[in-house]
This record gives sequence, C-alpha cells and structure tokens, in this order.
Amino acid sequence: MSMLTPPGMGGKYRITGTKYPRMRRPRRRGRLIAAVLASACALGLLGWGTLQLIDVFSGGGSTAEAAKECRTKTKADAARATNGHPAKALPAPGRITVNVYNATERTGLAKDTADQLKKRGFKIGDVGNAGKDYDKKVKGAGVVLGPVSAVGTSLPVLGAQVAGAEQRPDGRKEATLDLVLGDGFKGLVKAADANRTLTALTAPAPTTPVGSAKKGC
Repeated sequence: MSMLTPPGMGGKYRITGTKYPRMRRPRRRGRLIAAVLASACALGLLGWGTLQLIDVFSGGGSTAEAAKECRTKTKADAARATNGHPAKALPAPGRITVNVYNATERTGLAKDTADQLKKRGFKIGDVGNAGKDYDKKVKGAGVVLGPVSAVGTSLPVLGAQVAGAEQRPDGRKEATLDLVLGDGFKGLVKAADANRTLTALTAPAPTTPVGSAKKGC
C-alpha cells in the first residue's frame, strides 16, 4: 500500500504513485454571463443619459412634445391659409372692354366671337380685322393684349375665355384690351370651364401648403 493512501482505505480507494490527484475547479459561466449583461446595461444607461443631456442643453423637448408642437404648427398654417390670405379680387367681365380682331382668313370670326363675349358680360369695343403687325401672323389660338396694369387682373379674365391664348402687355395707356384671334382658334371655352379657371386664380394662396410639415417636424 502506498504511503499516500489514508489509513483504513484500500481496494478501489487505494491511491498509488507519489503525487496527489489534481482537482479542477468548476467553470463559473453563470458569473461571466451576469458580468456581460451588467456591462451592457451600464453602457445602455450611459448612452441614454448622454442623449438626454444633449437634448436638454440643445433646448429640445421630448419626442412627444416635439410631435405635439409640430401638429400645432400645422393647424396654425392651415388656419392662416384659409383666413390669413384673402382671395384675390379680379375685375368682373362687365368692367372690361375688349376689342376683337381677326388675324385669320375666316370671314366673320371676329364678330361671332365678340357676340359670344358680350353674352358673357364683357363690353365690346372695336371689331374687325387685325392690323399688319398681327394679320396672318398668329399661329396659335390668339393673343390677349393690354396695359401693364392689366397683368394679373383683366388679362387673365379675358384669357380664361380662350384656351391657349398668349397674354402679354404692350405698353398701352388705356385700360381697353385687345383679343387677336389666330389660326389655332377653335372657339371660346365653355363658360363653366372659364369660371372654374377664374375660381382657381382667385383662390387664396397659402405661403405653406396645407398639411406639409415645417422644417424640424
């Protein structure tokens, strides 16, 4: 029996040799996993705290407060678009005098068109053939001419009656407008369509489109 064997122990408990057996310590996996999770939580809290400090010092509020402020601004913009910008006023046809000139080879075109414009409330001035500057030279539907003061006022009112007509000032002093009919003229647009065009022109134009988000929202 080896001198390493404790007294009274023999058989399968006999220890032979000259060295004690080496015992391995159990792996502490549980402690390692707990340490990793704790580190992750600490880093997450540190990052969240940093973001909160940045938000506070930059003057911003919480996400919910920012969203609420954005919705409030949007509603305010909608109210201003409806109430803050009154509809643009355009002169009524009865306040506009129109000279109608025929620049085509079609006989009676100027008179027929003038009669239709009169039924729509326009005052009619001269009716006849176009002068040499425009006679047989207008390829489109027509040209609407007037003073600079008529831009955005009476010019679009008359222009709405002729689809595709060019509108431009010609430096005249009097308020009377000229309608020069060209080769592409097929007739006045329907009165309902002309009215819809005028309604769109007089609609209030919001500075910020309704429903659009402000910068930072």
